[in-house]
Amino acid sequence: MDINTKKLKKNAFRVTKERGLTASRVRVPGGHMDAKYLSTLQEIAEKYGNGTVHITVRQGFEIPGIKYEDMPQVNLLLQPIIEGLEINQPDKNEGYSASGTRNIVACVGNRVCPYGCYDTSGFAARIEKAVFPHDLHFKIALTGCPNDCAKVRMHDFGILGMTLPQYNKDRCVSCMACVKACKKKSVGALTMVNGKVVRNHEKCIGCGECAIQCPTRAWTRSNEKYYRLTLLGRTGKKNPRLAEDFIKWVDEESITKIIVNTYAYVEEYIDKDAPLRKEHIGYIVDRTGFEEYKKWALKDVTLSEVAEVSKTMYWKGISYL
Repeated sequence: MDINTKKLKKNAFRVTKERGLTASRVRVPGGHMDAKYLSTLQEIAEKYGNGTVHITVRQGFEIPGIKYEDMPQVNLLLQPIIEGLEINQPDKNEGYSASGTRNIVACVGNRVCPYGCYDTSGFAARIEKAVFPHDLHFKIALTGCPNDCAKVRMHDFGILGMTLPQYNKDRCVSCMACVKACKKKSVGALTMVNGKVVRNHEKCIGCGECAIQCPTRAWTRSNEKYYRLTLLGRTGKKNPRLAEDFIKWVDEESITKIIVNTYAYVEEYIDKDAPLRKEHIGYIVDRTGFEEYKKWALKDVTLSEVAEVSKTMYWKGISYL
């Protein structure tokens, strides 16, 4: 069968090592979906695949062993999942319409975890709406707190939840539970002065340990949601590195705008010879310089007064010559 592999990949099917067989990639933005869709994945795997389903490292599903000629039928079966997860789709019943921007990863967030500072899956779904479908190779990950269970510093955009702790000194009984927890489990941003707790704002990472441990609710989480946005981590063959902090105490709307602005920046500066328009953003920033990227990223972005933007950024990592 004559197959246009470029079209196949754009439809989110994988070229496999088995001749004549492909694998369907199923997006699950934020890693959270209704259990009822699992039966559909089972049906596709057993009827059109080899009977197995791979849970990918990006929290999606991959169904291997599908014949090229069965791709249209697989797309029809995937349609309820695509609609149920409210994934943007220009052409109904045509499956996924892009293979570039990878599935957006998220930890369980505050729907489940007491340490989570926000609803990671909900924010992931909103980012998905803003960026998909797109052929550019972007990796985005969200984690609910600085514990970073989602390992977001290995992605182009890492979003860590923060809370700005609120302290009611009248409720404080000087038990020092918050001070001990901050010292043992976080960064030691709290000290006891004259029987009351003092918080070092510059040192505080917004983890919320004080609010979790306080028995009298003298410490509570802020109503406003804040985040730490990290940039341009990457794995792969060539020069892997961890992401660095770009903005602390940043809001959700600003993060979404920065990501969207980065698509415009990459469209302008991507290596035109890059296969399938696939080039890590970090390599592009290395070519243009961080100041040029920063100009594009912050275009029309209005940050809150508490936001702290890095003046410059340096990435450290392994370098292969």
